[in-house]
Amino acid sequence: MQLIADLHTHTLCASHAFNTLTEMTAAAHEMGLAALALTDHAPAMPDAPHIWHFANLSALPRRQNGVAVLYGAEVNVMDTKGGLDLPQTMLAGMDWVVASIHSPCMPGVLTCKEATRLWLAVAENPYVDCIGHSEQQNYRYDYDTVVRVFAQNRKVVELNGNSANVRRDGIPNMRLLLEACAKHGCRITVNSDAHSVPQLQNNTRSLSALLDEVQFPQALVVNATAQNLINELKTHGRACADEIGGIVL
Repeated sequence: MQLIADLHTHTLCASHAFNTLTEMTAAAHEMGLAALALTDHAPAMPDAPHIWHFANLSALPRRQNGVAVLYGAEVNVMDTKGGLDLPQTMLAGMDWVVASIHSPCMPGVLTCKEATRLWLAVAENPYVDCIGHSEQQNYRYDYDTVVRVFAQNRKVVELNGNSANVRRDGIPNMRLLLEACAKHGCRITVNSDAHSVPQLQNNTRSLSALLDEVQFPQALVVNATAQNLINELKTHGRACADEIGGIVL
């Protein structure tokens, strides 16, 4: 399946990433991507940018190197009540918010009951657009129960290309997560979670093959077509939808 956007990427604003926004958008343009979401790690991660970084995203251009750029964050889920590490007022003004669990912010292993409660709480947050790399085995949840609520609340479930590099224990769960999304009509996005240009170029290849293998409906893949992406942004009430649409459509 061809993708027109990558909705989870990082820049060297965090020291464990390696390329600038200019370099990432130039690579995205060469790949034929129409849009790229900049979702640097929110402040609870040890090397994340300061909160002022996220308050100043309007300083950046909407189009760079011919690519439409969505500005947001990968926020950290901090507890089983769905608490996040950026304020709601800030999340409300972003273009795209990915919510993920990272071990520095949620150490240890959660029971299935705890992880299920966590994601059900996140599903109620109106400013979370995407559920990041939730296939992790340490935080295994009840896919059938939670994905049904994700679908009802229009949360987009991510298939994460970087998991093959850093979260391999969850790879077998991806197919199960896909099956739950197809069953409940839950939209997904296929993202690189790139921390470098090579990862942007290569991380989603195996995931696209998996989608083709299971014949996952293209209509449920947010970044499969420009129209899918714009429709999703409008559904989420994101103010950037018309501006992004003017670039990618």
